[in-house]
Parts: sequence; structure tokens; C-alpha cells
Amino acid sequence: MSMSAWRRAGVSLTAAVVVAGVAGCQGGGDKKAADEPEGSSRGSVTKVITAAYKKTAEAKSAKVRMTMSVPAGVDGAKGGEVEMSGVLGWDPTLMDITMKGEAFTAAPDAPEQIRMVWLDNAMYMDMGSQQAAKMDGKRWLKLDIAAAAEASGDEAMQKQLTAQLENMNQDPAKQLALLLDSPNLEHVGPEKIDGEDTQHYKGTLTVEEMLKSNNALSVLGDEEREELLSEVKEQGIKEYDTQVWVNEDGYPVRMDLGVDTPQGTMKITADYSDYGAKAEVQAPPAEETFDLFQELKKLGEGMQEGADASADEPVLQG
Repeated sequence: MSMSAWRRAGVSLTAAVVVAGVAGCQGGGDKKAADEPEGSSRGSVTKVITAAYKKTAEAKSAKVRMTMSVPAGVDGAKGGEVEMSGVLGWDPTLMDITMKGEAFTAAPDAPEQIRMVWLDNAMYMDMGSQQAAKMDGKRWLKLDIAAAAEASGDEAMQKQLTAQLENMNQDPAKQLALLLDSPNLEHVGPEKIDGEDTQHYKGTLTVEEMLKSNNALSVLGDEEREELLSEVKEQGIKEYDTQVWVNEDGYPVRMDLGVDTPQGTMKITADYSDYGAKAEVQAPPAEETFDLFQELKKLGEGMQEGADASADEPVLQG
């Protein structure tokens, strides 16, 4: 498999982690609503958002259409849009989403779109027929993050991979929880989204508040969290803007997340529907799957055997 294929696999996974992870902050839910005076404007808003949070968490699945716009130059990206559509499930985590956009069309042999399936803590990506020729004829690339973390033997890497795994475990409820953590949560007013009556709410979080709210980062120590905070600030990111539109049934039908960077605003817009419908997600057939972790493990074992054989060879004296 060529290096360009590995890079595209990395782009796919990174995009998924960013989309899920940036919004992956879990808030206090009931505590926020209980702390606010019942008659206050803030109290009324938190009551509505808390109710929507509970309904959404209990739904456990939804269909999603998502667009991520990334300015050129952010983390080396060339910029552009990535579109995603499919089904999400939570508790347990499930995903069957198709991604397409500029990020996958830079190389001549890049597929026009990539289908991603998340099941049992593993990500499967359909890399297309051309890449299948470079993966023993198998078009599905498997990335088992949990297995890689356990076998790495590197504590720092284990923490990083574990945090990524936790951040992949996302659902719309956690975007609502993020909004509840905002100190300036407010009701914007009524709006129609795709012809449906909704109520619009918005709020912001600083980088410090976002990192504090992100339970997935609890695996990191104080020094590692400070290092992460420093890296984010070095990129010029100061705060996160989040918005949600809740329909008359109490479900979020649209969510926006904006991240201001020196290169421009990175924006994620997600439209949700069909809450509670059973999420049918299946792993691709094993005979069509190229397990990246197992292949790298075999490569490492082969290199170790070669090193051992060289060590056992007699040294010839001249």
C-alpha cells in the first residue's frame, strides 16, 4: 500500500475525530438547570436545553447530514469542505457514514468518496477499487484503535489513542451538553429549518472551558492537559461558538459549531432527523478487510526476527 493511501486514511480518521471530538464535551445537564432560578431567562433556556439533552440521549440513534468547512492552512490542510451523511448510533457507538469533498480528491487515484463504518471500537474505511490493488485486493481498511493503544506499550500514546476513542463516542446530546456549559447561553428566537418550526439557541466557550468540559480528556495528566491547551492556543484558537435549533418535539434538528482561527473560521453544521430509528450497522466481510494494525504487527515481528537472526550469526575473524 502506497504512502499516499496511508495519508488519505489518516485524513479520513482525522476528519472524523475532529468533527466528533471538537464537539465532544459532556456537561452537567441537571445541575445546570437546578442552579438557575426558575423564573430567570437563563433558567428557562437551560430547562429547554436540558429536556432536549435527555430526549436526545435516550433516542440513541439518528440520521445525519454534516458539512465541515476548513480554511486553508489550518493544521496544514489545503482548505475546503467535507460532506458526511449516514446514520449515527450511541450507547453503544455505531456509525455508517459516507464522506466526500476536496480532502479526498487531491491525488489522481483518490476515491471520490469514502464510506466509514464504526463498530466495536474499530473504524473501517472503504478506500476504493484502485487502493484495493495495493491492499492484497481488499478495499476495506480496518483501524482498531483500542488494540493499537493496548499493544503500543507507550503510555503517552495509549492516552492519546484512548482520548481519540472516547471522542469518537459522540451523539447530538453531547453538543447540547456543551451548550449547557456555556456561561452566556441564550435564546435567539424562532426560526424555520427546512420548513420546520424550531427555536434557536446559542452560546460560546473559551478553550479552557471546553477542555475542562471534555470528559474524554480525563485520561490526560495535568502536564499533558496544559501542553494540549498551549498547542491549541498556539494555533490561535480562543473560543468555540455553538448553536442549536430545537424542534417542537424537543429534538435538535440542526447544530453549528464554529472555531475561530487565524486562517478563518472552521465551521461544522449538522442536520439530524429520524431520532430513535434502529441503526443498522455491519462490519464489512473479513475477507474484504485489510487490518492495518495486524499488518504493522506482522511487519514488526518480521523485523525483530531478522534482527535476532543477525545477532546469532557467528562473527568471522580476519
